[in-house]
Amino acid sequence: MVHDSIAPSVMRVLHEELDYERVFDPERVAVVIDHVAPAANLQTAEAQRRLRQWVRQLGITHWFDTGRGIAHQVLIEERLARPGRLIVGSDSHSTAYGAVAAFGTGMGATDIALALATGRTWLRVPPTIIVRATGRFGPGVGAKDLALWLARRLRADGATYSAIEYHGLDFLSVGERTTLATMALEVGAKAGIVAPQGLPQDRYPVPEWMSLEVTAPPGDEVIEVELTTLEPQVAAPHTVDRVVDLSDLGRVPVDVVYLGTCTNGRHEDMAAAARILRGRRIAPGVRMMVVPASSEALQQAIADGTLATLLEAGATIGTPGCGACIGRHMGVLAPGEVCLFTGNRNFRGRMGSPEAQIYLASPEVAAATALTGYIADPRTIEGWIAGN
Repeated sequence: MVHDSIAPSVMRVLHEELDYERVFDPERVAVVIDHVAPAANLQTAEAQRRLRQWVRQLGITHWFDTGRGIAHQVLIEERLARPGRLIVGSDSHSTAYGAVAAFGTGMGATDIALALATGRTWLRVPPTIIVRATGRFGPGVGAKDLALWLARRLRADGATYSAIEYHGLDFLSVGERTTLATMALEVGAKAGIVAPQGLPQDRYPVPEWMSLEVTAPPGDEVIEVELTTLEPQVAAPHTVDRVVDLSDLGRVPVDVVYLGTCTNGRHEDMAAAARILRGRRIAPGVRMMVVPASSEALQQAIADGTLATLLEAGATIGTPGCGACIGRHMGVLAPGEVCLFTGNRNFRGRMGSPEAQIYLASPEVAAATALTGYIADPRTIEGWIAGN
């Protein structure tokens, strides 16, 4: 997988340094414009024009232009990511493909260019960290809270070059699995793979060698988690592993609530926020940005009224894609602003000014925060019951 932000470097290495005119197999390459979609300035527009020409010249069929959505979400929706596949992408959050029991990992421009040229790459088989879950999430708690809890437990480098395997989560949707898989990177993992039990077999059939009866092996490290004990988690500025229980955070006023990204921009995330916002208005002085992860997620949100609910509450809707997650356009933060973000990173300057502050949390916490004007527990919103 190649996306627009890294594509110029990949193309240069492939053609100028490696002296390859073609890719090894155009049918096994996907190219996506998602990082700055639509183009935010002339330089970006020119680079994207060259990328479109390159795709046509090389005969690449899996081509997804501006508005289709974030590469990881799109490859899963298009079933290019499937159980048992090995997928390398020019984006660090290519661990997302572990949501459908693929081995997905990110690589730099040179390694991606080599893979494009030869169809091969080199990997050291990583050690495994097993996360064995029992029970079910309580109201207002979900996959994002588990991912943040794991960052709290392992720290940002606790799984460096390891594969995290998640077991006991067969009840999770593909979207919830994607949240876990994308966040695996934030503890240093080479891959994050959710065991295939519970995947819809009509869309993501599991190969014979990857048995549905697979059980968690001993692993190099085993982490046990009882889901019923989890409460909403929040990562405070400026590191992903600075995680606390929301109840211990204190009152933190916000300027911006941003719902989106490959981690939490799917239809189910927007719908979860809409259930809290229905019939209400966001707090004065708060801007709520909603950027769907894909056009498919946007279409679903239109069809069932989710989008109308978000708009009526006062949210602003952006083009499907990465948006302000990388601080390039579509809602970047000014100095001193505080943002509650459903994404995966809260480093200094990640979404704009290095003097802004970013807190990470779930879509439900995002919606409660938009209503109150400060980081809030969704379980405290009167009349709301998870799933209604």
